[in-house]
Amino acid sequence: MADNKLDKIDLKILKLLQENSKITNLDLSKQIGLSPAPTLERVKKLEQSGIIQSYHAKVDAAAIGLNVRTFVLVSLAWQKENALENFIKKVKDIDEITECYIITGDADFLLKIICKDLPTYEQLLFKTLSQIEEIERLKTLMTLSKVKKDKVLPYNYSGE
Repeated sequence: MADNKLDKIDLKILKLLQENSKITNLDLSKQIGLSPAPTLERVKKLEQSGIIQSYHAKVDAAAIGLNVRTFVLVSLAWQKENALENFIKKVKDIDEITECYIITGDADFLLKIICKDLPTYEQLLFKTLSQIEEIERLKTLMTLSKVKKDKVLPYNYSGE
């Protein structure tokens, strides 16, 4: 389903499901002004097309004892053979790395790391990350508090 095939109702469905993925089909249908059957059909089409990828629970990291969130800038040692492929493979095996992006600028990768506390992060940094031979340089950016995190993608949902 290409961008231009989304009508105003599809866009409203996407916005409402991002705000609350547990909304019932009945409530969703009332809010978009369709009966339940065509509402469900539209949601299924959005899922089958890959626009809606999944539904999941958003867990409060601090509530389960994960209190340290860092972003780490990684510069690769490009002279190492297969540096990129080997680094990516190793990163995928480290649970505390919840996101990894190839970036431009002062580093090659940006990692988002979530862990229990500073000693745990220190252990991860010195015993795991620093042992990855494809890494030339690491720079940790420690987060203090969250100011904003939107769950709804920035998009013109009015369709105009």
